[in-house]
Amino acid sequence: MSDAIATYPMTVHPTAIIDSRANVHPGCNVGPYCVIGPEVELGEGCHLVSHVNLVGPARIGADNKFFPFSSVGTAPQDLTYAGEPTRLEIGDHNVIREFVTINRGTVKGGGLTRVGNHTLIMAYTHVAHDCRIGDHVILANAATLGGHVIVEEWATVGALCPVHHFVRIGAYSFIGGGTTITRDVLPFSKTAAARDTHAYGLNAIGLERRGFSKERIRKIHHAYKVLLASKLNTSQALERLKSEPERGEDVDLLIRFIEESERGVIK
Repeated sequence: MSDAIATYPMTVHPTAIIDSRANVHPGCNVGPYCVIGPEVELGEGCHLVSHVNLVGPARIGADNKFFPFSSVGTAPQDLTYAGEPTRLEIGDHNVIREFVTINRGTVKGGGLTRVGNHTLIMAYTHVAHDCRIGDHVILANAATLGGHVIVEEWATVGALCPVHHFVRIGAYSFIGGGTTITRDVLPFSKTAAARDTHAYGLNAIGLERRGFSKERIRKIHHAYKVLLASKLNTSQALERLKSEPERGEDVDLLIRFIEESERGVIK
């Protein structure tokens, strides 16, 4: 068998509209009633099922699948936006489900909204202007991200979660459905709302699924006990963790995340 990468001729349904200023790879499949606007760059192997709206400037990588009525790359919902040529970037191997909306950036936010690779963005999710979504993220049905939100790699945002502007969601964290997020979510944590929003300790099952060793999980679990279950305040807990020479790189990541937080973290 040849090692050459297979290429397939582009298939475009007769009802689809592709602007002459778009750059669509010949290996794409564009279904019925899709609209691809000017300054959209669409990589190899992308599949637009039907009724998909792509607006530029936008650069979209390879092997992404867009489901019906998703609207991607549209102008930001920001009253200060005055038509500046901001943009959207999407990586490879993403699944964008029905009625998802993803907006371009704003000048004041750096001009860029970015989605990484291997993400699953479920139906009715909204990704606002200037958000940055890391690799392997899951945004469940009707998750709503305000502007300038950062979601780090392998994080999961549950269904019906509103996330406040400028919030940072840490790597490998899990947010339960229906949780309102107004402060930063700790890496490796499980966060959910009962009466109030709290971190409920370590996302141990998620870390095991991601291949974390027992020793790595043990060190993170110890750090969480110091942060959440001791009688120390946050500053005291961080100083104690810093004093432990065998804490490991995951705990260092957790310490940096808390120290860099501008909105405060959910404990």
